[in-house]
Amino acid sequence: MSGKLLQRRVDRSGPADYDHLMEVRDIHLSFKGVKAIDGVSFHVDDGELFAIIGPNGAGKTSLFNSINQVYHPQQGDILWKGESLMGLKPNHTAERGIARTFQNIALYPHMTVLENILTGRHVRMKSGWLAGSVWLGKAKREEMANREIVEGIIDFLEIEQWRKYPVGLLPYGVQKRVEMGRALAMDPEILMLDEPVAGMNLEETEDMARFILDVQDELGIAIILVEHDMGLVMDIADRVLVVDFGKQIAIGEPAEVQQNPNVIKAYLGEEVEIGQQ
Repeated sequence: MSGKLLQRRVDRSGPADYDHLMEVRDIHLSFKGVKAIDGVSFHVDDGELFAIIGPNGAGKTSLFNSINQVYHPQQGDILWKGESLMGLKPNHTAERGIARTFQNIALYPHMTVLENILTGRHVRMKSGWLAGSVWLGKAKREEMANREIVEGIIDFLEIEQWRKYPVGLLPYGVQKRVEMGRALAMDPEILMLDEPVAGMNLEETEDMARFILDVQDELGIAIILVEHDMGLVMDIADRVLVVDFGKQIAIGEPAEVQQNPNVIKAYLGEEVEIGQQ
């Protein structure tokens, strides 16, 4: 792996002035009177792999969209290093170090792997459009530095052989890696992965699980994972939050959550007893 994969923007050697990297406090989100999120609270710490699970329609993606402020909850608060994110635009949350992938691949199919991942660097580029258009001096040096970081990500995700291929021609599992690479190119401190192994075969799933753990272990990046593959979640997550119909029904370590009767009821389609966690 390249020694210059990502440039960490935070010195973690000193004491932190916040309790948790991210903290979600009792958020409520409704659409025309329909509750999508109903009083969910959790936190994520530096370097933690935190998973969110639940049946279809449980509110998992709504939580993601609230964290990066695509949606704006009507009640509650979302803190990033002790400061509220509420009311910000999604590009401002990205600038703070929050990156995400999507359920459905959202890449540029006619652009190469390298070009797609390079688009993730836009939040870190400082040169204006005029300097960039002539590609001289500072703008040229900046693009070369960003390309070096992107090449490191390509190496990290083991997609070197496809770096100059249009993404639309690549296998589905490789496209998913490219999407993760684009999110990593944003230099995040927390990476939100929305169903990263959906639609993958067993081999592709195992490869993606390895890369997710490498992001956590080698890069020290915290991860919030939404995923339907319970085997994957229980194998790699540090803690798990379970939601159903927008409500929080359990939170804890995987082994603890697996034994929770409300979680079992939710996945069997039975009525759950909210509040007994």
